[in-house]
Amino acid sequence: MPIVVQKYGGSSVADIGKLRSVADQVARTRAAGNDVVVVVSAMGKTTDNLLGLAREAALPPDASVAGGSAPPEPAKRELDMLLSTGERVSMSLLSIAIHARGLDAVSFTGSQSGIITNDRHFDARIIEVRPHRIEDELARGRIVIVAGYQGMSYKREITTLGRGGSDTTAVALAAALGAERCEIYSDVDGVYSADPRIVPDARHLPELDYETMQEMAECGAKVLNAQAVEWARRHKVAIIARKTGDVAGRPGVRETVVSNETSADGSRRAVVVQKNLALVCAERSAAARLAAVAERMSLPFGDLTLGPRELVAWTPLLNVPNWGEVRAELEAASLNGLSVREGHGLLSLVGVEVGLPSVVGAALACLDATPELVFSHPLRLSCVLPDAALDAAARVWHERLGPCAGAADRLTA
Repeated sequence: MPIVVQKYGGSSVADIGKLRSVADQVARTRAAGNDVVVVVSAMGKTTDNLLGLAREAALPPDASVAGGSAPPEPAKRELDMLLSTGERVSMSLLSIAIHARGLDAVSFTGSQSGIITNDRHFDARIIEVRPHRIEDELARGRIVIVAGYQGMSYKREITTLGRGGSDTTAVALAAALGAERCEIYSDVDGVYSADPRIVPDARHLPELDYETMQEMAECGAKVLNAQAVEWARRHKVAIIARKTGDVAGRPGVRETVVSNETSADGSRRAVVVQKNLALVCAERSAAARLAAVAERMSLPFGDLTLGPRELVAWTPLLNVPNWGEVRAELEAASLNGLSVREGHGLLSLVGVEVGLPSVVGAALACLDATPELVFSHPLRLSCVLPDAALDAAARVWHERLGPCAGAADRLTA
């Protein structure tokens, strides 16, 4: 039978009622004549709650921090041990619910599923998938439930894949198993040309090519994880993003198909907002020492510019749980001209021809706030702005340069 990999996000399994609905959906997929592998995230806000507990446990006995310094951060290795338990709860409960529907299912952790990662903690990357146990269980007629977001390093340490890592688990498994497709279920019915909570007239995008989707994910679009799209592009895995409970083909049901067969055009432009960034600046002479600190502290950089006198970069703080410790290390490294500023975000226009000078000029001209930085790529134009200015700027860009305007209108708006 063809293999279908399905991934369900935390909102889809947030409570027992929703988890039962997912079990029904998995059962329908099985009844349609498919072998099914299901990847699950932790229930609801479990990961955030566990992070809160870890930070509380890390406080000194007197619950104060001497000298006004930043609170101590939990060790990343222990965070991985803790956070990986959230998905294990989901996988076990879903397996039990499927058994209650008369079907045979078995649950596996990331390590039991053969997901091998590098040795970074909290934001590891998958380097190999050995799905032998999954293949054996599928051959026995079982539905396989896998804990997303986690794996095992080549040093046999439990690792986690960063926020949204369950998407990567699902796509990597789909590639390794030769699955027919990888279905990503969440609380939205696919990918939009902007976040509908910010831009009310955001347009649903039924198709996207890998390159555009990956740029959107790298810039902060939350529907799909950037590493997952990278895996899909490399291994030619079709991703279908749907709303949990929607059945393909039913009237009114929408989805977004991400594949290599989609032609890119101006109607697939999107505006993406990513908040909670830090802007890091230093003199050029400090570049090597800054890179050494970033490597030692596992600090991810987004766009980085190295000029004749200055280095400027932004870093997303979502995957930096020990930001207080990292910032203290940066400040202690005596980097010439170091400046670290928080409260910034990234506004990006993604799609074909957005790197053309005419588009860049039109985009910058309609901004009220002056960008701290501007980065232009063939498929992406990004500006670093204060968090407070992002939402209004996103609405302007979407109206004047987004998918609803013709090509000529975008340049003259």
